[in-house]
Amino acid sequence: RIYITQVLKIRKFDKLATCLYIFLVGAKLALAYPLAHNLSNQSLRICHSRRHTMATPIKLTSHTLLCFCCFLLLFTIPPPSVAAGDSSSPSQVISRFQQYLQINTAQPTPDYHLAAEFLISQADSISLPSRSIEFVHGKPLVLIHWPGSDPDLPSILLYSHTDVVPAEPHKWDHPPFSAHLDPSSGRIFARGSQDMKCVGMQYLEAVRRLKASGFRPRRSVYLAFSPDEEIGGHDGAEKFAYSDVFDALNVGIVLDEGLASPGESYRPFYAERSPWWLVIKAMGAPGHGAKLYDNSAVENLFKSIESIRRFRASQFDLVKAGLRAEGEVISVNMAFLKAGTPSPTGFVMNLQPSEAEAGFDIRIPPTADPESLERRINEEWAPVSRNMTFQVMMLSLLAPMNGDRLIANKVRRREQ
Repeated sequence: RIYITQVLKIRKFDKLATCLYIFLVGAKLALAYPLAHNLSNQSLRICHSRRHTMATPIKLTSHTLLCFCCFLLLFTIPPPSVAAGDSSSPSQVISRFQQYLQINTAQPTPDYHLAAEFLISQADSISLPSRSIEFVHGKPLVLIHWPGSDPDLPSILLYSHTDVVPAEPHKWDHPPFSAHLDPSSGRIFARGSQDMKCVGMQYLEAVRRLKASGFRPRRSVYLAFSPDEEIGGHDGAEKFAYSDVFDALNVGIVLDEGLASPGESYRPFYAERSPWWLVIKAMGAPGHGAKLYDNSAVENLFKSIESIRRFRASQFDLVKAGLRAEGEVISVNMAFLKAGTPSPTGFVMNLQPSEAEAGFDIRIPPTADPESLERRINEEWAPVSRNMTFQVMMLSLLAPMNGDRLIANKVRRREQ
């Protein structure tokens, strides 16, 4: 007798295994006995697991049994694509994106190794070779290779970075590394969802779909996931760009950081603004908090901040009036302000400090005159006449070096 037990919450795999077992047993019975033989002593008992009661035995011929098994196979086993799980389905794509976002790679203590393990597992899932390279110990760069049909042609490099800026969890509606999905709006709340884990996953998902369709690129395609971009990239992209590893890739074009597109179109940007990170330091004589005198450190710094604010407003007015796009003006935003004499409970309130600093993130379009901005910094924003010094880290487009490298770092200082 063959007993089929109806089990509540049975898994798909268990259903499949049960049906295959029934089919094999039924086929064996059908082939082992003559077609005319009536399996009168063979009965099919169906047990209901809820009540544990036995139904009336049903006598079946071998033909009937085999047809019954085929019927079960036809209506119980899902199509192969469903049974195996469609890796390109929207739910799977979103799930992979959430997994990447849930890895805390915020500066200053990013979990780079966990991110690297995840990215390598994604490469393995689409059968692409990958490797983790540490130009600096503890800071892996993941490089994934999609071989082209003509590897002698210059390759395509799809670049993104794995680190993200810090988050203040208590100011978030949802934990910044929970990757919470709001079902009503479809929005995902996570640090790095825009800058720039979304782009890195877009690259991977595009490659996944193209490979699944049978497409093979003519040129080799490389995907690079680099560390430390948010703090200058010196131990990540910079080391990579000047390495023998990069030279061996024979890169013809690079797609770098961009913006996630809310629609079906992908927007490339070809005029990236160069960042200048400016730190201005003001000095002055310390004094009692109740005393009024000229040229204190904070007063001198405030004059510089006001001058920078007026310049920022003039640039922003061009954007507001529709005369310039945001990428066509020089943007200036204060990143930090530091002054005061620390005390166990905060700051000494009755003492004017002798030093004060402010940091600014400046972005310069290719059409701007950098020398003019340098003069403005020297003469207006940090003049020697107000006991000011400054340091600016510039990531500028310079003359090509070694034929193909365009990016170089410069540090300008003016100190007393």
